[in-house]
Amino acid sequence: MQFTSFDFLVFFPVVVLLFYVMPRRFRQLWLLLASYYFYMGWNAKYALLILASTVITYLCAVLMERSGIQKDGSRRKCRMILAAGIVSNLAILVFFKYFYFLYDTIAAFFAIFGVQISPSRLDILLPVGISFYTFQALGYTIDVYRGTVKAEKNFVRYALFVSFFPQLVAGPIERSGNLLGQLRQISDKSLSEGPWSFEKATRGLLLMLWGFFMKMVIADRAAVLVNQVFGIYYMFGGVALTLACLLFTVQLYCDFASYSLIAMGAAKVLGIDLMTNFEAPFFSRSISEVWRRWHVSLSSWFRDYLYIPLGGNRCSRFRKYLNTMVVFIVSGLWHGASWHFVAWGAIQGMYIVAGDLLRPLKTGFNTFFHVRAKTFGYRFFQGLCTFFLFALSMVFFRADTVKDAVYYIQRMFTTFDVWSLFDESVYYLGLDRKEMGILWLGIALMILVDVYYVRKKALFDTMVKSQCLAVQYVIVVVLLVSVIVFGVYGEGYDASQFIYFQF
Repeated sequence: MQFTSFDFLVFFPVVVLLFYVMPRRFRQLWLLLASYYFYMGWNAKYALLILASTVITYLCAVLMERSGIQKDGSRRKCRMILAAGIVSNLAILVFFKYFYFLYDTIAAFFAIFGVQISPSRLDILLPVGISFYTFQALGYTIDVYRGTVKAEKNFVRYALFVSFFPQLVAGPIERSGNLLGQLRQISDKSLSEGPWSFEKATRGLLLMLWGFFMKMVIADRAAVLVNQVFGIYYMFGGVALTLACLLFTVQLYCDFASYSLIAMGAAKVLGIDLMTNFEAPFFSRSISEVWRRWHVSLSSWFRDYLYIPLGGNRCSRFRKYLNTMVVFIVSGLWHGASWHFVAWGAIQGMYIVAGDLLRPLKTGFNTFFHVRAKTFGYRFFQGLCTFFLFALSMVFFRADTVKDAVYYIQRMFTTFDVWSLFDESVYYLGLDRKEMGILWLGIALMILVDVYYVRKKALFDTMVKSQCLAVQYVIVVVLLVSVIVFGVYGEGYDASQFIYFQF
């Protein structure tokens, strides 16, 4: 079920209404049933995979706690239980997401030696959101092993933690310490007040509205141009290719951030606070800062459960750089079972390693030429360079193969057609003058909201709530009308799928 579909516009109010009118003791079960129904809207049989992952990690956590995690004599047994849980969950993930990738890679390897392997006859469909809920469940078991959280004995509550519908399909990847504690309060009879809060509900609806605007007015409109150019990139010159490269970066951000905002808003209406997943990443002044602001839940997951266990930065410089490369290559592979995703992840790692290696040189350059690094102009230049480098790497993310990505970038820098900026040929890339104007206006509003976040460390709901009541109503009406009138809909008003559903 898509957030932007008519089905969800019926589903969500019904879930919220029944959630608040039913007795407390049934609320967790109701949300669990609603979450499974939400997921089964794509493929009912793949709900069994969520259930399998839930049962495995639930049993692993309970068994580790019963074995006495903190006892020295039981640590080995707990490590074996944890390893079994991690391996079994990753095995499910690898089979359903990476089977064809591994099969084709092995076949290509043997083909070098003249050995032909027949194509696989298996018909495997990638389950929506499998990478997200698998990582969330694994993070919980590791937290239990580390002793940072206690094993959840209530299976219904834990199953809801794994499958909570707002963030089930595309995150944010929540931590057990944050979400499980809030889920316990849903049915806590000792609380004098229920989870309903008019303030939270209105803030949640504001976040959802802004998310719909980012998705349907900006991301889906930019996708029209991006898809046309990337589809036949070899027919375009440098201007069109550069424009599509930059707009795809904006599209991906608005598409993914919009899902996170709608998820946060829907959860907030139900009285639950999810973590902020994007922190105005386009205002970063280095690639390492981008990854502290972009997909925060995944970046922090890899930091806590992979980078630090590998040794983090508390080791030799070579080992630190190696750890960085491993994390980003794995991150690229997490995004997709293809070599162009691996290359994209490796590029992010190389950016960060190069930035660290060149830092003394940059400091010396600034000192020698008396560059004032704290001025607005210098910071703006840093941000512009960072955005362009990040956008350039996104060609590997969007292209179908590594070869296509390399050729795309080659044409960007070798096919000069500056005159196309003045002959209006950019209006023949899928968006006419009016549609392009709407897109630029939407991007300008997005930048304005992100500027507010950078200055106030607060999201769109806080920005609106800080205005007088009349202005609040105007903002809501304008956004609502914009989504209805200027939102991009598919044929027959079909909802456009979020990009990260494929991961």
